[in-house]
Amino acid sequence: MPSRRRPADPAAVAAARAAYLAGTAGPAELRLLTRALLARLEETAPGHSVEVRVPPYAAVQVIPGVRHTRGTPPAVVEMDPPTWLDLALGETTWVEAEASGRVRASGQRADLAPYLPLEPA
Repeated sequence: MPSRRRPADPAAVAAARAAYLAGTAGPAELRLLTRALLARLEETAPGHSVEVRVPPYAAVQVIPGVRHTRGTPPAVVEMDPPTWLDLALGETTWVEAEASGRVRASGQRADLAPYLPLEPA
């Protein structure tokens, strides 16, 4: 199922990406880029078996499998925005982020490595 969010302006996403990679991104750019890349993950790995949480900006359900509808999902991945952005942009690997404790993942299918980094839309 495609994202129900309105697509972000590609120029704004590109500017936010450049600011993040330059180390100058502010909260608005972090929020925009985080949400845009989570929407891209939804397109790349459609499904509802894993909830990916990047507080305080967004959470999405991805990867084919059993649909989650109530309570705690069977698989959860949670991380802060910089970790998500580093993973999505290829600045770090899943193994590195998980080994350093930057990613908290539990449940079946909670490994996002096959889907990262994300290709530009």
